[in-house]
Amino acid sequence: MNTTIEAAKKFLAEDPDADTRAELSPLIERAEKGDGAAKADLDDRFSGTLQFGTAGLRGKVEAGTMRMNRSVVMRATFGLGAYLQKASDAKKGVVIGFDGRLSSRQFAEDAAAVLCAQGIPVHIAIDPISTPQCAFSVEKLGACAGIMVTASHNPPADNGYKVYWGNAAQIIPPHDTGIASEIDKAPAANKVERMSAPDAAAKGLRSLLGDDVERAYLDGIRAIAWHKPPSGGLPQTASPVPLRIVYTAMHGVGHRCAIRALREAGFVGVVDVPTQADPDGTFRTVAFPNPEEKGALDRALVVAKESRAELILANDPDADRLAVCVAEGDKWRMLTGNEIGILLCADALDHGPVPAGKKKLVITSIVSSTFLSRMAKDKGAAYAEVLTGFKWIGNEAIKRRANGEEFVCGYEEALGYSVGPLVRDKDGIGAAVRFAEMTRSLKAKGVSLGQRLDELAVAHGMSHAVNWSVTMPGTTGMQKIKDAMASLRKEPIGALDSTKVSRFEDLHPGADVVVFHTDDGARLTVRPSGTEPKIKMYFEMVARVSTPAEITAARTKLDERGQRVRAEVNKRLGL
Repeated sequence: MNTTIEAAKKFLAEDPDADTRAELSPLIERAEKGDGAAKADLDDRFSGTLQFGTAGLRGKVEAGTMRMNRSVVMRATFGLGAYLQKASDAKKGVVIGFDGRLSSRQFAEDAAAVLCAQGIPVHIAIDPISTPQCAFSVEKLGACAGIMVTASHNPPADNGYKVYWGNAAQIIPPHDTGIASEIDKAPAANKVERMSAPDAAAKGLRSLLGDDVERAYLDGIRAIAWHKPPSGGLPQTASPVPLRIVYTAMHGVGHRCAIRALREAGFVGVVDVPTQADPDGTFRTVAFPNPEEKGALDRALVVAKESRAELILANDPDADRLAVCVAEGDKWRMLTGNEIGILLCADALDHGPVPAGKKKLVITSIVSSTFLSRMAKDKGAAYAEVLTGFKWIGNEAIKRRANGEEFVCGYEEALGYSVGPLVRDKDGIGAAVRFAEMTRSLKAKGVSLGQRLDELAVAHGMSHAVNWSVTMPGTTGMQKIKDAMASLRKEPIGALDSTKVSRFEDLHPGADVVVFHTDDGARLTVRPSGTEPKIKMYFEMVARVSTPAEITAARTKLDERGQRVRAEVNKRLGL
């Protein structure tokens, strides 16, 4: 018998969930009768097991060992609990949060039931919360770990499982491999013991996250403000520089907390996008709930034009990312992730408070702009560049504190930002408040965001990026991505747009990333996505400009070069 069919039958026999059993059983029957499509589907679902990637476990919600489902969540949690009992003080408990996706609450309850059965206390959210709130809660409650059930900005059919260590940062080695090893030893899902919520509460093993934790998070955002509200903190209606803002939660969990945080920072009358304000796991008004995707902000733009807004702030469904659109005359400009990160980091270096005697630290990842390294050097700040994934930024910030360096801001180009030490993960809500405050401060000085970016380009050198990705789903797509990466390692690219590649870096085994540096300072980085079936390319070029007037022409020239490189690389990889 085919091994995938055998694996599917084994999964079916051990699956405690009636819905996934009902889904899988007829698929197995069709595959056994020779249905090629059913067989290919099983091959994809049972080609291996989900592994911790750049943001934990993530996949489509359906039956299979390569999918997100109750069986996978129960076994993953059993492994996590077993590891916590060996490697930490498990009695400190585990924080469990979940977003608004259709299966998130069920997965969170399953995780809680498994941990309580192991004698590990849990602090579980009452309702869907944001990822930054979950990360913050781990440190606030002194927990030994945290679980956030979320697929962030992935398509509606997906879900995920993110793990924080007791330092409130995402897990990194050796913890990720240690947990994975314990998951491999976990019993069949229907043999994993679970404790009911009433029994767990009666034994003091289950408590609910209270409003005091959200209050502490909001207080923390306000306490580390880089700019105090004008008019001595009076409501913005009394401010000499009001700022009209439209906010969208993208059918996610950010609305309640983000609106409160903005109001407490002096922004009253923030206009939301009503059809996207409440959690909705079907994401009915967007094809893809990622603010980076084309069309995702169409409704926000309509509301912004109606309300004559100056700024659009958008969180993704779990509110760990931030997208920004700014009005420029009668047009709207979507800022790139690098532009938002550069603006925030520049503001943090200029105005972010740090304890006396501490050196300001900014951190970014290897796929983000090199601009931050130049700016940090020019401003006399500490700088670090880490592997892709915010887990590396959070843990690096903690490590560098021992050197007398205080983390003030970090970012990744994919709209992820951390604005100070409050949250050791991406924080789309805190970043939204800091960005709004910065925009208001610049407006008071008569400076637009575009002008500020031009000022920074003149001061520290101009960077221009052309980034792209190619989606290749399924087992066949995964193999094509592996083949593409192997090809680049076996026969590295020698030139990009006729400019010699002077240095080649292979970051394997630490990361599945290759980097090509040219003689003139350009850099091409290629890697598979850690959360989606994509291969991603990042090409950055640099140039020096003397005045803002030179920037447009320089950008046009660099963009033309970037498009030529894109065509070259795609042709080389057969994409």
